[in-house]
Amino acid sequence: MTPDPPSPDVHHDADTRRFHTRVDGHEAELLYSLRDGRMTINHTGVPDVIGGRGVAAALVKAALELARAQGWRVIPACSYSAAYVQRHPEYAGLVEG
Repeated sequence: MTPDPPSPDVHHDADTRRFHTRVDGHEAELLYSLRDGRMTINHTGVPDVIGGRGVAAALVKAALELARAQGWRVIPACSYSAAYVQRHPEYAGLVEG
């Protein structure tokens, strides 16, 4: 059995409301908006060449952990973030609605 690849190093840019990481020279990102204590995850983008390595999951997890730490509610508006929350019930309490 081969071990899982290491999680990418995810960075948060609060000014642009963006999480991003670089894997093998390719950049992936998660974009969100923030209003009235609600984080809306609008987009998770991972280039196909680095897909299937858990990059999107790492981005969404970082966003959800920030929301938890800040006491924000989360609206997973992009399809990947919505699916991630469904697969990870430990974050269900953050989801608005």
